[in-house]
Amino acid sequence: MRSFTVVGTADELARRAADIVAERIRSTTATRLVLAGGTTPKRCYADLAARDLPWGRVTILFGDERCVPAWDPESNYRIAAETLLAHAHPATVHRIPAELGPDEAARAYDGVVRAVGLDLVLLGIGPDGHTASLFPEHPALGAEGYAVGVRGAPKPPPDRVSLTLRALREAERVLVLVAGSDKRDAVRRARAGEVPAGLIAHADWLVSEDAAP
Repeated sequence: MRSFTVVGTADELARRAADIVAERIRSTTATRLVLAGGTTPKRCYADLAARDLPWGRVTILFGDERCVPAWDPESNYRIAAETLLAHAHPATVHRIPAELGPDEAARAYDGVVRAVGLDLVLLGIGPDGHTASLFPEHPALGAEGYAVGVRGAPKPPPDRVSLTLRALREAERVLVLVAGSDKRDAVRRARAGEVPAGLIAHADWLVSEDAAP
């Protein structure tokens, strides 16, 4: 981990993350921003949606997706669309076409990531230490490209598409957002490099007090 910062509450964490994203967008002529699913990033998106930012400079990508239709309640795209994209209107949105199935969708998205590149990646972490849809001891951890189809994920739905560790490690900046006491052990294990979330050496971590080990 490049940095590990503990903040008070989940709401404070979301504001801090939104500040980092906003500063990136304001200070550069183009930003390739990768969004995550989950409750904590969703708070950040709601904060960003209320800010006056030059969204025309921004290209949106996604860190992972469940293999469901785009507007399914389980879809990470739907979460982002409803909380952020409907209000922010970025220049380009590269949705993971996960409804095509994990293999076809991963092949398609691998080409997108290779062509576009990644500037700022937002990630969450699960209680088991997974990040994006990279789960502990899953074969997808060893994928060599930039996107991988995930089958048999231990958390439903079992079929998913994820950015690979390679893609995350090559991103200019990675910001891991963690809130909730149920994540405390996962954070401890990530700091020890025992779970996927801890395998991105240059990541910056924002952790709420209740999640800090």
